[in-house]
Amino acid sequence: MVPTPSTAGFHILQGLPTPRGVVRRLSSGCVDHPLSPDYNGLRKGPPMSESQISLSQLRRRIARLGPQVTFFLLALLFCGAQGGAFHTTFNNFLADTYDISAQTRGLLEFPRELPGLLVTLMAGLLAFLPETRVGGVALLCSVAGLWGLAGVGYIDNRAIGWPLMILFMFAWSVGGHLIMPVSESIGMSLGTVAHRGRKLGQVRAAGAVGGVAGAGMVWVLTELVSVPSWRTSVTTGLPTPPYWLVFGIGGLFALVATILLLRIREIGSQTKRPRLIIRRQYWLYYVLSLLFGARKQAFLTFAPWVLIRIFNQPPSTFAKLWIVAAGSSLFIIPTVGKLIDRFGERRLLMANSVLILLICMVYGFAYRWGITGPGLWLTLACYILDELLFSVEMARSTYLSKIVENPDDLPASLSLGVSLDHAVGMSVPALGGWMWDRGGTYGHRWVFAGAACVAVLMGIFASMIRVPDSRTPSGAPADEDTAQAGS
Repeated sequence: MVPTPSTAGFHILQGLPTPRGVVRRLSSGCVDHPLSPDYNGLRKGPPMSESQISLSQLRRRIARLGPQVTFFLLALLFCGAQGGAFHTTFNNFLADTYDISAQTRGLLEFPRELPGLLVTLMAGLLAFLPETRVGGVALLCSVAGLWGLAGVGYIDNRAIGWPLMILFMFAWSVGGHLIMPVSESIGMSLGTVAHRGRKLGQVRAAGAVGGVAGAGMVWVLTELVSVPSWRTSVTTGLPTPPYWLVFGIGGLFALVATILLLRIREIGSQTKRPRLIIRRQYWLYYVLSLLFGARKQAFLTFAPWVLIRIFNQPPSTFAKLWIVAAGSSLFIIPTVGKLIDRFGERRLLMANSVLILLICMVYGFAYRWGITGPGLWLTLACYILDELLFSVEMARSTYLSKIVENPDDLPASLSLGVSLDHAVGMSVPALGGWMWDRGGTYGHRWVFAGAACVAVLMGIFASMIRVPDSRTPSGAPADEDTAQAGS
């Protein structure tokens, strides 16, 4: 996932004032925004429909908006690149440097996910800063974390190196989680209410390009060229990949993204960012966020661990998987956005739950078909599919954007959703690691059996989604099937 600034962020990026009235008009479907499908200020003729807008036309519109948007999109690319560098190597780094058990790996998610729980508090403490400055602070934390990890692997004294590793991992996580919630707000602010899914998909696709670059760098450094690491794996006794160089370059990517964000000039007032909003009518969004947190950690923590511990896969495998997944997402994410607009959040989230259920079964039992044959290939395919399915979760954000009472509620409510899913993310991995270790060599079966139960619950609650019919002045709640039938 790739982060950025808030509901009024796009006006900020153009160097325009952002009074709350402007944000309300934009969020309610105003047509005077340059990226609105009904905008007629950049061309002659009748207004274009959303279906007539191609990616090339979108690029031309962005080009006409000047360097501020260019800085923003480039920041997305470099931010995605540093994330690709971290995620494709961190689990192998832990296995090669510390040889930890599944339970220890699960416990390590507590400090890694803690910033996600505190993201609402952190955003509140930085509420006096414009959105892009918050992004700059976040990415500086990521720079410190990555460069710290580049050196901590060379500390032989585990009593010193292990706590320092946790500290630098925490710093990287602070950066990633602090910048995360505002990305969805700015993505949805690029279009009208009816087409927010498509716009959010286009923005996320920009970050996926950076992810491909970051994973490509890892692949080159860990398999295609010979770079010394001067370290041996405590697990295999063989030379380790050059983690120092991977994390070092990843930190450089994050630094470039920081500079790009700080070059964006904000003029005028920023969107109001309440520190905390809890509303009873948003309860279903909160429940879906909690369940997503449990599902997410089963993938982020234990799917890589299955490939490392059960199938003995190196960092280059994860780099290749990331490249395939991120490259595919360039087409999948915009398509998912269109599907959200066409079929609605409820249908997509229910279908997503069914696919997750099937993937959990493969993760848990594919080893029976061999760790070098069909079992491995089936697991690799499910890893890519699982990664792509994360894009469906933006339907939760578009659902929230359609039920919020006030546009100013959106950034704070998204932050609260991130905090809720991380509250679960801090506890589920510890339980999963305990189940794995108690289950023996193939104890991961029990971890993914539990994840399958979560998928069933996700489907049940997704079936309860109802959104207002945005085509009616009253905005009275309507079943999505009814809304679609009338379109």
